[in-house]
Amino acid sequence: MGEISWDYDILLPVGISFYTLQALGYLIDVYRGEICAEKSFARYALFVSFFPQLVAGPIERSRNLLAQLSDSHPFSYENLRRGMLLILYGLFLKMVISDRLAVMVDTVYGDSAAYPGFYIVAATVFFAIQIYCDFYGYSTIARGSALLMGIYLMDNFNAPYFSKSVKEFWRRWHISLSSWFRDYLYIPLGGNRKGKTRKELNHLIVFAVSGLWHGASMSYVFWGFLNGIYQIAEDVASKIRKSSNDCFSRRIFQRTLTFSLVTLAWLFFRAGTFASAGEIMANIFASNNWMVLMNGSLYNLGVPESHVKILLVSILLLFLIDYQKYQGKDVLEIFLKQGWLFRVSAIMFFVYVILLYGCYGEMFDTQQFIYFQF
Repeated sequence: MGEISWDYDILLPVGISFYTLQALGYLIDVYRGEICAEKSFARYALFVSFFPQLVAGPIERSRNLLAQLSDSHPFSYENLRRGMLLILYGLFLKMVISDRLAVMVDTVYGDSAAYPGFYIVAATVFFAIQIYCDFYGYSTIARGSALLMGIYLMDNFNAPYFSKSVKEFWRRWHISLSSWFRDYLYIPLGGNRKGKTRKELNHLIVFAVSGLWHGASMSYVFWGFLNGIYQIAEDVASKIRKSSNDCFSRRIFQRTLTFSLVTLAWLFFRAGTFASAGEIMANIFASNNWMVLMNGSLYNLGVPESHVKILLVSILLLFLIDYQKYQGKDVLEIFLKQGWLFRVSAIMFFVYVILLYGCYGEMFDTQQFIYFQF
């Protein structure tokens, strides 16, 4: 599959898809009696068209966003400061990490026969990080933009790649969409209230629908179906395993296995078509060239060596920050409590790498947000 082509004409259907989920959630909540119907058309129109989260989420619930839109929000320096920091971090994730990884991923997936074996393995791992930083970056920019106006949007990601199971991963990845499918599809189907077999069937249905929502392609449906299979396998494994020792080595194994399974599923997501996914899978086993991970061959995937090194440092920083989030810490609050010299230095670092190592110039094409196509 060649490089993904983005077009601004897709913004309308994308906006409609997220609008539909948000509006449908509102109607269901009103029908259930969980919220009162909004009597102001202007306020309802603002709710479904609130620009920071319109295109790709987070899919904010009516009970949260409508209440905030009903209140006045005077200027707050604290909101301005926090919002600008969130926007800066979101730009860092998108422009420095995601867009640069996109160049390397597109090179390999665009001609997998020329880059077989461990090239594809590396590119698939890169894509797992690329799509995370792409969507996490958008959601962070959306949260920051809303906060400038005094509106609080939910944090759509919570360190998902530190998860110890696929179930935990989906509680931490695209939280607003995952919770939407849980509340408005999984639970109405019966959830876990109608026996174990029905529970597992509901898992498969929800994830298959999630895959279909991303695109009318069997590769997307299989991606969703595969994640559903993972959850069923975890349920079965939880019944037969006897060890409950939560030691360090066990946690590392669980996280490594979870990341590997999720990344394998991303291969089908990135391939775009089932035929392309099959071809790429075949090319993985066409060559046992694991040395490309060590001998500098990855520097020949469209990104210069010096930029790859900056990229690796940026990814390390991302995971260090995510680990703090996984531990339940408010990273932004920790940052704001540091001395002014540290804060200024950190902000200048982010500005520096965005300006000098973001994807600018003739080498790179502008990369639209991945979720703009869904």
